[in-house]
Amino acid sequence: MADPMTVEVVAADRKVCEGTATNVSVRTTEGDIGILPGHEPMLAALVPCAAEIVTADGRREIVALDGGFLSVAKNQVSLVAQHASLSNEISSEQAQAEVDKLTKIQDAGDATLEETHRLHLAQAQLKAATKLKGKQGF
Repeated sequence: MADPMTVEVVAADRKVCEGTATNVSVRTTEGDIGILPGHEPMLAALVPCAAEIVTADGRREIVALDGGFLSVAKNQVSLVAQHASLSNEISSEQAQAEVDKLTKIQDAGDATLEETHRLHLAQAQLKAATKLKGKQGF
């Protein structure tokens, strides 16, 4: 088995997490992608999603991203976004309330670009909060 890769998740206001991992799954503008140690260098644009990181010790961490960028080079994976949250930092109830509120605005045809962006982030947060309750690792 190849050596684990280093993974960092960075938001505009903080470093969300950093550690070693054996697998990173994330959604790009071209579709879902899985990154394993030794992956070829690449850059990709991310869409709002719940990224999954399998840590070197086998635990899984889910991170809500509002889009951003993925960089892979020399066994280093960087996920960079304006907003990023670990699943254990997210209240599924608050995320659901935000999704419900913003969906109503969008369905009425009154959503601004900012509200649409907030809806996509809330959807990613809801997915992250409910995807893997209690099994975070990083």
